[in-house]
Amino acid sequence: MRKKALLSAIAALFVISLSSTAQELSFETAKFHFGDNPEWKNADFDDSSWQDMQTVMRWDDQGFPGYLAEYGWYRIHFNISELLKTSDYKSALKIYCGRIDDADEVYINGRKIGKTGGMPDSETGFATAWKEDRWYVADLKEGFVNLNGDNVLAIRVWNEDGDGGMYHGPVTMQIPSKCDAMEYSLKEAVENGQSCIKVSITNPIKEKQKGCFKLMVHNPETGEIFDRLETTLTIGWKQKKVFTFPLPERGYCRVDMNYTDVNSGTSRSYSITPKYILTPDEPLAPRFNGAMLFGVRPDSPVIYRIPVSGKRPMTITSADLPDGLTIDSENCCIGGKLSRSGEYRFHLHAQNAEGAADTELTIRVGDQIALTPPMGWNSWNCWGLSVSQEKVISSAQAIIDKGLADYGYNYINVDDAWEAPERNADGTIAVNGKFPSMKGLGDRLHSHGLRFGIYSSPGDRTCGGYLGSLDHELQDAQSYNEWGVDYLKYDWCGYVRKHATEVDRGTVASYVRPYMLMGEYLRNQPRDIFYSLCQYGMADVWKWGYAVDANSWRTTGDITDTWESLEDIGFKEQRELYPYGQPNHWNDPDMMIVGKVGWSDNLRDSRLTADEQYTHISLWALLAANMLIGCDVAQMDDFTRQLLCNHEVNAINQDILGRQARPVVVDGRIEIWARELADGTMAFGIFNRGEKDATVDISRYADFYPGDNVTLRNLWIQEDVPAGTTSFFVPSHGVKLLKTK
Repeated sequence: MRKKALLSAIAALFVISLSSTAQELSFETAKFHFGDNPEWKNADFDDSSWQDMQTVMRWDDQGFPGYLAEYGWYRIHFNISELLKTSDYKSALKIYCGRIDDADEVYINGRKIGKTGGMPDSETGFATAWKEDRWYVADLKEGFVNLNGDNVLAIRVWNEDGDGGMYHGPVTMQIPSKCDAMEYSLKEAVENGQSCIKVSITNPIKEKQKGCFKLMVHNPETGEIFDRLETTLTIGWKQKKVFTFPLPERGYCRVDMNYTDVNSGTSRSYSITPKYILTPDEPLAPRFNGAMLFGVRPDSPVIYRIPVSGKRPMTITSADLPDGLTIDSENCCIGGKLSRSGEYRFHLHAQNAEGAADTELTIRVGDQIALTPPMGWNSWNCWGLSVSQEKVISSAQAIIDKGLADYGYNYINVDDAWEAPERNADGTIAVNGKFPSMKGLGDRLHSHGLRFGIYSSPGDRTCGGYLGSLDHELQDAQSYNEWGVDYLKYDWCGYVRKHATEVDRGTVASYVRPYMLMGEYLRNQPRDIFYSLCQYGMADVWKWGYAVDANSWRTTGDITDTWESLEDIGFKEQRELYPYGQPNHWNDPDMMIVGKVGWSDNLRDSRLTADEQYTHISLWALLAANMLIGCDVAQMDDFTRQLLCNHEVNAINQDILGRQARPVVVDGRIEIWARELADGTMAFGIFNRGEKDATVDISRYADFYPGDNVTLRNLWIQEDVPAGTTSFFVPSHGVKLLKTK
């Protein structure tokens, strides 16, 4: 293998490794200076007068706000002589630099060893990479790293905007052993219709390697072992050993692998949790799955997709359907208008070849339209700026074909990049060539009982640089009404330029003003339009969002498909917001990051582990959060579909009392979040934010414990918990979602 390829392989291996016996150096602080000077990369530069800066926190978190479009340099002095003593390879120095907002260049003793993102002074110009982990490798055989004395790691950082600097650290350094340099791959696959794990070990070193290989497929909760292997491997240069292990069809399992070098005793361990399905298969007979409560204003169109699963064809009828409403049985939807305020209660009967089901639906005609949090799909997390009408239609059809519409997912929301470069001559908003007809799109969605969402900004431009609504708010609201829009996501982005010119900028009033204006125009349209504020929680929007008639408001920045982002947004930033979420006015911690995402045409599986995805959906259900799918539904696998289509879990999110969960127990990395439900029961999640599995005895928490005589329901597997059970296994980054009965 060529040297560059080998170093890249070594860097990649440390990304996927769970544990290694290699020693490491760790640095939580560095010398730091704002500004830019090429001399600062050199080993002999005197940085003794520089300030200390943490590498685990952004600049803003350390008391340096307002550094926009700014360079900064970190310098770390280090000695690798002790690391060399414990390595049997001594060929490369592996360096982890956490994440950096926005771009960086990295040097050792003046020699550039890598970069991530793009600097403004580079040939290709600025490119942000704040979401990416930084892994760099220095070749120790090239001589620029001092093996027995002092060295300097210099990191040049450019911050385009926002908080700036290094975070997600600390900075660490390792010298890989031969065992570390071996290439390991554990991937889920399907062979002959059977889910399996394919394991490969490749030797990139020009020496024959010998080691002990162990692998076990097991359930750490029950102790059941599904498969195991222990063998000695001898692998020549560039040779690969491949093993395939079947996985259980349903239920929790984990794969633990270990490789130990026979000569040195060094080892590598890797553990993954494959995608596992807990949700039982739905019955073929009809089953109603939603809250059976719908809000609409007088004379506004009723567009209601009946959430009923079961084998098709299916007939849906009502013996007491209110005048003014009709049922489209083929498309499972209710349409029409109701003029008088009040509650309309009527019965629905679903019949197919497998059986029948009955329920009562309440349509509440009045001022409130969002009686439960919205459920649906948004184009941003999958398609980003590459969205098109064709892609939206494909996702809408997949929502129906894969049965997600049968569980209440009914909003189909087009995010940014639908707008034309310029407005029409009369000032009305125009669409670009990717969207032949917005009204046609709305009509098509409505014919299936789905609702149509769109995106804009109070600024002159959107986040993607497209037309915003500034100075055209009334015209845009009228256009949305004509197109049949049912949902508006209104994103602050481009308004920052207007905001900077305002005399009262920074006050609460300055943040309220643009949202109040559009809210008034939307309310005056003859159709209901769900009003979603997207302004990232500025000025404590949860305290005033209701006053601008918003139905939901983003409480955070954009979510990404990493545990760190999920943890920060889901747990830390929602902790104190439970008093503000209620029917018609919901806290919104952003869209769901399961399935295939990518924010472009380059889609990939979510980087969240299976356990983290169960945590994600459980927490969003407890938070009464907007349940907007962010993936390409057409490519959705069975795991993701069953994750989103558990009617008992979704019922917690859609509970009509509308109480948002709050943390009732915080015990180290174990947290219990609970919410009251309309039927007088309580739902709660036992979350393990730690890095190790835990067994949690809820009877220890007297202030929370529901009592020995209370029956608990395990919502994911839809089974009652055996009487007397108080201890629950909760995997690292996982959850147990329970409900009292």
